[in-house]
Amino acid sequence: MPQTTPAPLMTVTGSTLVIAPTPHRRAARAPGPYGRLFTLPGTRAFTAGNLIARLPMGMFGISAVMMIAGQRGSYALAGAVTATGLAATALVAPWTARLVDRYGQARIAVPATLIAVLGSVALILCVRTQAPAWTLFASYAATATTPNIGGMSRARWTHLLRESPAAHHTAMSFEQAADELCFMFGPVVAAFLCSAVFPEAGTLTAAALLLTGMLLFTSQRATEPPVSAPGHGASPLRAVRPLLVLFVPLGVVFGSMEVTSIAHLDAHGLGAGTGLVLALQAAGSCAAGLLYGAFRPRSLRTCLITLSAAMTLPWAAAATGSLPLLAGALLLAGMATAPTMVTAMSRIHAVTPEGRLNEGMTLAVTAIFAGISLGSATAGTLVDHLGPTTPYALPAAAALLALLTVRLSGTTQVP
Repeated sequence: MPQTTPAPLMTVTGSTLVIAPTPHRRAARAPGPYGRLFTLPGTRAFTAGNLIARLPMGMFGISAVMMIAGQRGSYALAGAVTATGLAATALVAPWTARLVDRYGQARIAVPATLIAVLGSVALILCVRTQAPAWTLFASYAATATTPNIGGMSRARWTHLLRESPAAHHTAMSFEQAADELCFMFGPVVAAFLCSAVFPEAGTLTAAALLLTGMLLFTSQRATEPPVSAPGHGASPLRAVRPLLVLFVPLGVVFGSMEVTSIAHLDAHGLGAGTGLVLALQAAGSCAAGLLYGAFRPRSLRTCLITLSAAMTLPWAAAATGSLPLLAGALLLAGMATAPTMVTAMSRIHAVTPEGRLNEGMTLAVTAIFAGISLGSATAGTLVDHLGPTTPYALPAAAALLALLTVRLSGTTQVP
């Protein structure tokens, strides 16, 4: 059958006849849930700054360890310095977040970031000049002023999407996926820079990215949430305290799983594949987080039941001694973590007093850090006494404890 050509358009301008071909009309394709997020003015710019500033969060720790151990020849010193920085962050971060809520993101985050960057530069200089060991602790402790960029980004989404719970759920899922991506690629980038360029390159690059990203993020003033008035909003600690008890065992899941996986792979002569295997776990969480954001949220209890079941898979796979089985089990286990974190963070949003959201989320992150430290230390002890396979029971037990905590507190539903 011969094809018919649509008649051309004809317009007359003055005495000139203009013939133009008929444009091909394509049906407009509605953007998906994530596409709709970034149609809001300013969201692309602050997200770009957020991702640039967030990548160093996965770089600083391993960069400091490789730099200090490489220059001073002591992993014990390197570990003690980074542990001191983590403890300082647990103390300082909630106060920084409180100031952010009270005076605004730009006014507090920029000077706080400058202090943290100066601490990183001081650490480099102290390591390079063979300064006394106490100067390393003091320098790294100064980085505790680093603002919670993930919390500030979530606060912006919460402000912009306060009338759209479904879109807010999608935004929180995106933020969780971003966390996973940065903590997946950050250590890889840091390890490459420290080993292939020079030992201080990881810390130096992380500091530069943090400052650049924070300046870009805070320059987007139109999307910045309003500050809380003096005395406005009660302290979020009392409201979020029941949930903090939940975030500690979740942190134990993350910390114990990482240490146990490293020890197990090393014991089986598979240390070279450690980075790839752990990246699979983070990739599974990232993919699940993005997928979860496109669907209706589930109850926190449902997510924790799934997490508890998924955390038994690495334990079973490790018993076989098969790397492919363990890699697949860690991928599936990772896919259960992001929905749980998104749903738990939604509970933080629901109970935190208005105007104190950044502080409430920072308290949750602090509880996670405490759990990670506890999980790492406990898993290390179990590895020394029980071997590298049995400690895989610890993440499963921690997930079950988180589930029992939710059942006892009655915190099961997403608002």
